Amino acid sequence: MILKKDKMEKRTKLLLVLLISVFVFLGYRIYNGAITQTVYKSDVEYVIGVSQANMREAWRVALINEIQEEAGKYPNIRIVTADATSNVEKQEKDVDRLLDFGIDLLIISPCDSSRLTKKVRDVYQEGVPVIVMDRSVEGFDYNLFIGPDNNLIGKQGGECAAQLLGNGKGKILELRATAGSLQSEERSEGFDSVIRDYPDIEKTVCDLKNDMKDPAYDAVYAMKEELKGVSLIFANNDSVAFGAYEALKDRNLAEKIKVIGCDGFTGENEGVDLVRKGKLAATISCPTGGKEAVQYAINILRKESGVPKQVILRSHTIYPQNAGEYLAALDRESIDDGRRITVGYSQVGQESQWRLANTRSIQEAAREFNMELLFDSADQSQKKQIEAIRRFIKEKVDVIVVSPVVEAGWDEVLKEAKEANIPVVMSDRRIEAGDDLTTTYIGADFLEEGRRAMRWLKEHVKPEQGVVRILELQGSEGATPTEERKKGFYEILEENPQYQIVYTDYGDFTYEGGKQVVEEYINSHTWDVDIIYSHNDDMALGAIKALEAHGLKPGKDITIVSVDATKEAFQAMIDGKLNCAVECSPLLGPSLMKAIRDMIAGKEMPLRIITEEKVYDQSDAETVIKTREY
Repeated sequence: MILKKDKMEKRTKLLLVLLISVFVFLGYRIYNGAITQTVYKSDVEYVIGVSQANMREAWRVALINEIQEEAGKYPNIRIVTADATSNVEKQEKDVDRLLDFGIDLLIISPCDSSRLTKKVRDVYQEGVPVIVMDRSVEGFDYNLFIGPDNNLIGKQGGECAAQLLGNGKGKILELRATAGSLQSEERSEGFDSVIRDYPDIEKTVCDLKNDMKDPAYDAVYAMKEELKGVSLIFANNDSVAFGAYEALKDRNLAEKIKVIGCDGFTGENEGVDLVRKGKLAATISCPTGGKEAVQYAINILRKESGVPKQVILRSHTIYPQNAGEYLAALDRESIDDGRRITVGYSQVGQESQWRLANTRSIQEAAREFNMELLFDSADQSQKKQIEAIRRFIKEKVDVIVVSPVVEAGWDEVLKEAKEANIPVVMSDRRIEAGDDLTTTYIGADFLEEGRRAMRWLKEHVKPEQGVVRILELQGSEGATPTEERKKGFYEILEENPQYQIVYTDYGDFTYEGGKQVVEEYINSHTWDVDIIYSHNDDMALGAIKALEAHGLKPGKDITIVSVDATKEAFQAMIDGKLNCAVECSPLLGPSLMKAIRDMIAGKEMPLRIITEEKVYDQSDAETVIKTREY
């Protein structure tokens, strides 16, 4: 049952909330053998249900505590939480009970992402907003995903380890907590991706049964040969790191072997405290996102604009020398004083319908969010973009936003912006630059777009008569969408060897470019292509024109998949000439301007803010085009 917000049902919900509170004792109640924590509010406007995967792991306990603490700042919010005890069936029932309580919004950290996808989708499609935490479900049937980048956390751990070893030589023991868990695997992979660049660093691994302090203590204390020559221990979380430290101390080895942890919680004997006390050499923070979940929940419930689809949180390497500064930043209150903000925006160009829609969205959102926008179009020239950035620095704008032409070659001008104390945001495309030269990335997940294109092909074009031959239309050489859409597509392609790329060339994201590549192939080859994979719609439309000019039937003789999903692409699908379009929304303006206001107000920027994306084909094109904005 989902309760609506008219007056009668609002009273019913409040009655339910009051009935729930009767069972509350010291903030807890027993519920099917699991402890469910609640926070009582006398004047309830919104009830938020929280379904936690389990309350055994320290990270998850910290998540619930952070949600409760942040919700305490809002007198009109009531939090009701449930512990799934790592049981999928129980978590599904927990969600149903939370819905019966009349919750306005669900926050869920799934214990099994794949198996809980349907439950999350059902809640979302019935009209209850959903925020997914930590582990993303399949597809995009939710309002918002908030989580860390565990692979990056591992990389930061590797960089920290290499630095602490000094000369890039030594032996590392990795304590991998809860072997087989996705979090541990991703952190370990990230760590290895850095360490393998140091041939004089040797690494061994010890897998633990769980991620608690005592098993780590027992394992390390019992080690003999395994600790010989070890200079540093990298633990996948701080509880394991603390156990390792205590064991080393009891064996008089704490002065010889440094310990790095992960998670960076702030309580007594948690990661940051252990670093400040000198027990850990460092910890890599893994923010829970609880604070952000409550803040975004309020935005969603109030139907405010600018809420993104995914928020990937930023992690920090915490040493004794910066631990105090890190804690002070956590305690700093963010205040938006409503002042007008000056934004310098360097747009890559106006090369496509997608880009024109992107520009309109940014200009309209700037007015909505009280921004003065200094806009410059670079016409695909990095030189012009660098000149524009330097002009923005000279004019002392508050924030610089760049949609870069290419990934490389930005360090010098970005250092100039940093010296001028002007934050730089990447919009739509990412770059390769030194640490801390940009604040965040706002845009699409280009890797996933490529994966989705190939997944659709795998499902809809079967290799019935031998190898399926693919012609690839790439975008601009060196551009982030080009590199990542290619990489994502090839990831799935490599798992399916019956599909092969037989020709690939750059069409520069333009209609004429796509048309020219296909014409050149037709003129120099006997036509033998089954599929065209285009990195954007404009090139696909150009390819369609070239095919028709040579008597071929696009959409029938050749299956065509493109990325962007513009109105023109939908019309081509309705006409039967384009088979599938993977969405890459250009409407970034509201999310971008909201993020800028949050940043100026003092909030820490996430690592990445990702927009919503779907996959469309001829089956739904006629319905969707009626409401398409671009």
